[in-house]
Amino acid sequence: MTQVKSYAAQKADQPLAPFDLERRTPGPTDIEIEILYCGVCHSDIHTARDEWGGTMYPVVPGHEIVGKVSSVGSEVTKHKIGDTVGVGCFVDSCGHCNNCAEDLEQYCENGSSMTYNSMLQDKKTITYGGYSTHIVVTEKFVLSVSDKLPLEAVAPLLCAGITTYSPLKHWNVKAGDKVAVVGLGGLGHMAVKIAAAMGAEVTMLSRSPEKAKDADALGAHHFELTTDPENMKKMTGRFDIIIDTVSAQHDYNSYLKLLKTDGTMVLLGVPPQMEKIHAGSLIFGRKSLVGSLVGGIKETQEMLDFCAEHNIVSDVEVISIDKINEAYERTIAGDVHYRFVIDMASLKN
Repeated sequence: MTQVKSYAAQKADQPLAPFDLERRTPGPTDIEIEILYCGVCHSDIHTARDEWGGTMYPVVPGHEIVGKVSSVGSEVTKHKIGDTVGVGCFVDSCGHCNNCAEDLEQYCENGSSMTYNSMLQDKKTITYGGYSTHIVVTEKFVLSVSDKLPLEAVAPLLCAGITTYSPLKHWNVKAGDKVAVVGLGGLGHMAVKIAAAMGAEVTMLSRSPEKAKDADALGAHHFELTTDPENMKKMTGRFDIIIDTVSAQHDYNSYLKLLKTDGTMVLLGVPPQMEKIHAGSLIFGRKSLVGSLVGGIKETQEMLDFCAEHNIVSDVEVISIDKINEAYERTIAGDVHYRFVIDMASLKN
């Protein structure tokens, strides 16, 4: 076991603070990673504050991890010391269920081991995340990261990037498709960039007129206000797919009207209460309302390679670890464009 520095929440109503964490000694198939950057996801906040229930304290959040390989086990073949690598939302799965066999480890039938606040496959060892100087992960769940992009801006791709890439790929978005993105935040800004790079005609749907300039800069072809009923009416039947990233309560039915026949609306956000869906919103037009999690390891590597090829990164604000509690409050207030990323050198110092 190796002791490393980290930041942890000890209770739901307490701020994150320094915490000495024990990492396992790398086994034959393990990789030890010196963490350089870790993104701050809204899921980190929900978990640290036990807003979803089930938080196991102390909890060390962080699942948007980029770093350098510092040690490898004797059976590791894909990575070597000094390689630039990433770790996303989960660090292991059973490896033998139907979903794991299909490279869908995120939907492991026996339960994926999430990067933090979860159990490893021994069902006894609690996982601790990327708000730390080092992490040890089994080789299969370590991803290759290109050095051609700024690493601090790559880190959020490990969650926000794959969460938006996966549904766009699964529902076969292609050149010329009309894609709408609801919510311009950490997920939304990545959905705009990735859909545009796929060749889609992208429309940003927002309640905030001041976001029009940002949407244009991110690559959206159109910006439409959703607060004007007449404006919503004119968009009826326009889109092939809608990517809904909003976690606040909102009316799904009003957006379903904007889909073409056989169109699909994908939910990525998790509102505190589910909206009522009128059957007619789906029946009239053979429309689909679906959900999506992150992607599996194979698809996440594909996403990283796609982003490197198309020069896609997240828009980030880099902070030192001692600013994490302030960053949480600013994230809740929507005061970040569009992802906080922790420089882990600040924790080592």
